[in-house]
Amino acid sequence: MSPPLPLISNDLWRSAKVFNLFRALMAMALLTASWWLHAKLFPDADDRTALHWMAGAYLLLVVVFGACLRQRWPRFPVLLGIQVAADIAFIVGVMHIAGGLKSGIGLMLLPYLAGAGLVSRGRTTLFHAALASIALLLQQLLQYVQSDSTNDLFQAALLCIACFATAWLAFRLARYATESEKLAERRGSELANMAQINRLILQDVSDGVLVLDETDVIRQFNQQAERLLGSGMIAGKTSIASVSPPLARALAAWHAGAAELPEGLDLYPELVRPRFMPVRVGTSATGTVIFLEDIDRLRREAQQLKLAALGRLTANIAHEIRNPLSAIGHAAQLLAEDASDPTTLRLTRIMVENSRRLDKLVRAVLDLNRRDRAEPVDLRLHEWIHHFVQEFREVEGIAASIRVECPQGAVARFDEGQLHQVLWNLCRNGWRYGQHADDSLQLRVVRQGDAWALDVRDDGPGIAHADQIKLFEPFFTTDAKGTGLGLYIAREICAGNEAMLEYVPTPGGAAQQGACFRLTFPARPA
Repeated sequence: MSPPLPLISNDLWRSAKVFNLFRALMAMALLTASWWLHAKLFPDADDRTALHWMAGAYLLLVVVFGACLRQRWPRFPVLLGIQVAADIAFIVGVMHIAGGLKSGIGLMLLPYLAGAGLVSRGRTTLFHAALASIALLLQQLLQYVQSDSTNDLFQAALLCIACFATAWLAFRLARYATESEKLAERRGSELANMAQINRLILQDVSDGVLVLDETDVIRQFNQQAERLLGSGMIAGKTSIASVSPPLARALAAWHAGAAELPEGLDLYPELVRPRFMPVRVGTSATGTVIFLEDIDRLRREAQQLKLAALGRLTANIAHEIRNPLSAIGHAAQLLAEDASDPTTLRLTRIMVENSRRLDKLVRAVLDLNRRDRAEPVDLRLHEWIHHFVQEFREVEGIAASIRVECPQGAVARFDEGQLHQVLWNLCRNGWRYGQHADDSLQLRVVRQGDAWALDVRDDGPGIAHADQIKLFEPFFTTDAKGTGLGLYIAREICAGNEAMLEYVPTPGGAAQQGACFRLTFPARPA
């Protein structure tokens, strides 16, 4: 079985078409010259009619070659060999009619051989030179037979040497061009792979990354930077000043060599710490890379590390405190039953209330370990939320209506008991700070990409911007009677169910529009 034929690239076929166009131009030029300028250019021509026929036939052959190139038939090496043989026969024939080597037409072989060598990428250049040399020697033999003259043999030898030299030079140039082409393709592939790797690394970085050119126009950015600065950035068109004026001012200060840069920029609703690094090519700066550290995220990570060790300690302490605390509370209740004077009753009441408060705190601490015990199930939110709202109103004694908006087909995966705990905490906080009117508390389920999100909104005074970044920190509270663990535990429970709980700031940071907490359930493709 014969081996498969090598594939010929489109570049070779295009080069052959250009070379064929050169043939057509040469044929038309020679035909024109032989028709109008025969007496001046060919004074020794023997047969003007033969010259016309030869030029016309060559032009017709060029048209045939063009059709073959369009159909890509026959195979490229065969077609190129036929074309070069026709070129050599035509030039040597014209040279013979014009009077031999002394007409100078034989020099036209050199550009043809060079062009054929470059088109063939040097594969058959020496073979073409050999064909040209044989044709020249046959022409000299024919001239000797017809006129018994050998005056042009030395010129013929020099022209044969020139043909081989031209072919060798074309071979070397073609090899160099081929190697350069392969090197360029390899470098292009490496650059494309490197660009893909850079994009993957850029998207995987936890910090926001912006790449600017020398005019401070954004060239690249990752998803984290888009989250921190907002959507709407277009690579290569958007300037940093149009996206974030505070960041642009900090960049200008860094360019000016400011000794102190801001530790944090308030890019509402995010607080970020920018870091600037120049991009240099040689000694000149060609751009800037900006790293945006999410201070809130850094605080959360630091808080998680701190609480990882603290959680184990508090869980053990809570277990040890709970039993004595129950005994103290029970004893205080017994004392209150036997007490008769007001002072004793007041003291026992204080003991009972504070023991209950401490017991509540202990239960909250123990609840921190519940996030790893989640048993998620599919919940039909429309039915589940309406049932929850009815129960919440009955238990909390709420006469006003609570607005619920939830599509019929909304389904979320969450531990039912834990969702009940989280939503109860959010609704109780919302009702506590709301206006206690109809629709003061609203529950709305919306689609967020591939996930469902539940918004709990109230019409209370809202949350001050300074307190928003500390909302989910443990033991942070604005209520003197609160433990400061409700929202922290709620977020931890959501994380245990692969969900996310976050505070949604009102537009422009206006506090008077109430507060809104969003629970985003795990993604479920539609």
